[in-house]
Amino acid sequence: MSAIYQDRALADKAVEKLRVYAQPQRLMILSCLLRGGRTVGEIEAATGIGQPALSQQLAELRRADMVVTRRSAKQVHYDLADEGVGVCVRGMEAIFAGPVTTGELLAAAIVSESSQKERELPPSGAAVFARLG
Repeated sequence: MSAIYQDRALADKAVEKLRVYAQPQRLMILSCLLRGGRTVGEIEAATGIGQPALSQQLAELRRADMVVTRRSAKQVHYDLADEGVGVCVRGMEAIFAGPVTTGELLAAAIVSESSQKERELPPSGAAVFARLG
């Protein structure tokens, strides 16, 4: 994985994704979907975004591959397309939630419990010294 400053194409791709996030109604929809898949009616009730704006924003999120749909009878269920979208939205929630919870929320957004266990390293340096003392 290269850093954004090293790859113009990667920077362009990031900017395009950020443009999708940078619309209040779309961000509200994505935040709502962090809590699990929802029908259009449930999203409307939770966010207060009425028709046709909700349909327009959901269509934009589908085009950007940020949400996926599933049909059940006459209802369409929406969910986040992948964990990367969830990490971005949780990160934004953490940044804008306020200084008291920012660190905890950001840590949760970046590292899930299962991946954290895989990344744990044996203590070294000051941690070993503190444990021995």
